[in-house]
Amino acid sequence: MGSPSLVVSHVSKIVDDKKILEDISYTFYPKNIYTILGPSGSGKSSLLRLLNRLDESSSGEIIFDGQTIDSYVVCELRKKIGYLFQTPYLFEKTVKDNFLFADNTVSNSQMLELLAQVHLSQKMLESSVEKLSVGEKQRVAFARMLLTKPKILLLDEPTSALDPSITEAFEQFIQKITIKENLTTIIVTHSPEQAMRFDQTGILIADGKIAESSDIKSLLENPQSDAGKRYKARELS
Repeated sequence: MGSPSLVVSHVSKIVDDKKILEDISYTFYPKNIYTILGPSGSGKSSLLRLLNRLDESSSGEIIFDGQTIDSYVVCELRKKIGYLFQTPYLFEKTVKDNFLFADNTVSNSQMLELLAQVHLSQKMLESSVEKLSVGEKQRVAFARMLLTKPKILLLDEPTSALDPSITEAFEQFIQKITIKENLTTIIVTHSPEQAMRFDQTGILIADGKIAESSDIKSLLENPQSDAGKRYKARELS
């Protein structure tokens, strides 16, 4: 599988004496998509936020490109480990201004190509972000993130605001770019059906711990852990 892109080692997160995450260890590799599943409140998004220091772990370490993530300047780290929030955050003014903020050398033709790749009209380049729907903002935010040339994509419910007609096309773009650009893509999703469409590795988190991990089909159809069996009974019955 080659060298890992991200290594999480015995990471825990405690808030007000409550264990949010407990002793998480996992190794991620390039050209792979990892879908993180689990009940609401299990710690899925909490784990994602630790991976580029939106939050800090209470113990353990996270290694990116051979260095602990706390050894990087935070802004530089977040360019290389990009985060797409469930609720998109764009800067004021136009779509073009948002792209130029991420990379002030990007050409108009590159920006237009990005819009097409995320299934947005090229006419939107000069549009005010205030006029965009939530789903359009989400795709602009994703395209903007790609302009920082990240090595890792952290995607928190990336299609929750998209129409079903767009969702699968957007998923296919994520799959394509993960392979083409040698990325590691880690996705939190509430949808087992979406995880199956990505058809790679699933990670089930329950009560702040990794309950099990395997290829997604095995994880969902033949879980080995008690937590996995409960998840199957609740989500797939």
